[in-house]
Amino acid sequence: MKKTDYDRALYYTHQSQWDNLLILMVRTEDQFLAKKIEHFLHAYNFEKDYAVIEKRLYSLLRYIDHANEAAGDDYLETAVTGSI
Repeated sequence: MKKTDYDRALYYTHQSQWDNLLILMVRTEDQFLAKKIEHFLHAYNFEKDYAVIEKRLYSLLRYIDHANEAAGDDYLETAVTGSI
């Protein structure tokens, strides 16, 4: 997956750019990221319980952190082998 997708997701979430986050959800190849964004945006727009919104937000942020680290490791392996 593209490391920039995770950076964009983090940026759009931090800046509360929900329209751009929705566009990223549609365009990304990472289905897990798309599903996490979908769940968060649905909770943000329709949920009355703030605890649920917070739970979905933290779930999205944890996944972004995990995927960003994994993408960074893949990039480092590629750089070490000289394939870039």
